[in-house]
Amino acid sequence: MEFIPKDKIKVLKADFQDSHQLLWGENSNSQRITITKVFVHPGKVNGRHQHPHSEQIWVALSGKGTLLLDGDKTMSFEAGDVVRFEEGDTHGIFNDSDEEFCYLSVTAPPINFRYAYDKEEQA
Repeated sequence: MEFIPKDKIKVLKADFQDSHQLLWGENSNSQRITITKVFVHPGKVNGRHQHPHSEQIWVALSGKGTLLLDGDKTMSFEAGDVVRFEEGDTHGIFNDSDEEFCYLSVTAPPINFRYAYDKEEQA
């Protein structure tokens, strides 16, 4: 068993979103997944990108946004929805609402997302 106390959860921050690293290589021995709780700020975009060696599952927890998919495709994504991206799938999210949008992200195999953020704090 592995217990991760809240003081071991880092929050990585960028101007477009805050990512609570619930389970990752810096607070867990897991070599299979990364679990992140992501808060996308109103009006902000986490642009289209890919993870060539990992799949991701997103579970929308609160609010709503627009999935940014391959090409110019988009799809509504709101609380209660689940989406799975295979390795190499293009994906991103646009919070086109006035409220914060929150989703849980599960990534396998794990990725250290520190490279995408410029600030850090404790949860």
